[in-house]
Amino acid sequence: MAPVRSGLARRTVPGVAGGRKGLHCASGRATGQGVHVSTSEEHGSKRGQRPSTVGNASSAGDVEELPRLVRAALGHEVDRPPAWMMRQAGRYQKAYRDLSAKYPGFRQRSETTDLIVDITLQPYRSFQPDGLILFSDILTPLNAMGIPFDIDETKGPMIDDPVRTMADTEPIHEIELEKVSFVGEALSILRMEVSGASDVPAILGFVGSPWTLSTYVVEGKSTNAYKVIKCLCDSDPAVMHALLKKIADSIALYCDYQIESGAQSIQIFDSWGGQLPPKMWDEFSGPYIKQIVRHVKSTHPNVPLTLYANGSGGLLERMKGTGVDVIGLDWTIDMEDARRRLGDDVSVQGNVDPAKLFSTKEGISAAIDDCVKKAGTRGHVLNLGHGVMVGTPEESVAHFFEYNRQNSGYKNK
Repeated sequence: MAPVRSGLARRTVPGVAGGRKGLHCASGRATGQGVHVSTSEEHGSKRGQRPSTVGNASSAGDVEELPRLVRAALGHEVDRPPAWMMRQAGRYQKAYRDLSAKYPGFRQRSETTDLIVDITLQPYRSFQPDGLILFSDILTPLNAMGIPFDIDETKGPMIDDPVRTMADTEPIHEIELEKVSFVGEALSILRMEVSGASDVPAILGFVGSPWTLSTYVVEGKSTNAYKVIKCLCDSDPAVMHALLKKIADSIALYCDYQIESGAQSIQIFDSWGGQLPPKMWDEFSGPYIKQIVRHVKSTHPNVPLTLYANGSGGLLERMKGTGVDVIGLDWTIDMEDARRRLGDDVSVQGNVDPAKLFSTKEGISAAIDDCVKKAGTRGHVLNLGHGVMVGTPEESVAHFFEYNRQNSGYKNK
């Protein structure tokens, strides 16, 4: 397998690094004066200084210092539901499309520190969400684990030598964190960049679940059928378990790295877990998510973990059993039903239909009202039930966040 080009991590990018002209927040609402975007060079000697994590929030005073989103995720009282969106930074934004025209390679954009920071902050400048999720990809750590991959701009992820036998798992090793240093650097910079905001947003990291990552590693590409990996589960389950265990070991360490670099919450994307029958999820997905959760809770017990799986209506109780703090809901589950099934000892995230953002402002507002009312006044992070769709009007995203800020307060409910 030919190695994937590396060396992108420490590059500075013309037009993004240097003076960073034009990269201040477009609105003064975030800080009163805007948010300056520093370059990796500007931080220089600060690279070794990791922002404090939320793991030390042990008293009521400490909790009040946490961002609204972190408090809500942990089940603490907040004034309104915090809001962010999956795929918050992406092709629906003109700023992203313009930057992509200059830097057309997805891996360049997602593996260059200054570009990661700039892209992550694009929706913040426009909409001021309560959470900023790192611009990255769930496959990013694979190369650092001995699984080279590339991302074709039209075909998506490509792995030349997929895993099909036990011998194929042998080259996979524990993650080499220095090969994903751009992730840690970007998270550290982001924490410092938003620290002066009047309403500080949470910095969010994320990982793919072992099962979801394995679908790419075994299939060798994106799929909507999962025939190869599901057949391998039956024909040679030992291979699957060996692969899943190796991935889980590294993803747990990758979570630690993101938290210690500045992430205040981690979302685990079991994106394709909903494609499994519950019995198979119990064997091939759930146990490896539990392994990651146990590890992170032992190292960073107060950092909230969210688990999201698309098409997971039949798995909600199982997802709760993994020990995460927040269950991410897709839009096909009624929020009231989800609350009834999950109980009030776990927080929920979601779950407005992404297609609603193509509707009228009144339609968007009504969807938010319905979701917030059914979720209740504690332990809810407002989000879509899936990522922002390509072509979504930016003014609809702006309305989503502004309406929530102005109309979803809990004090009168």
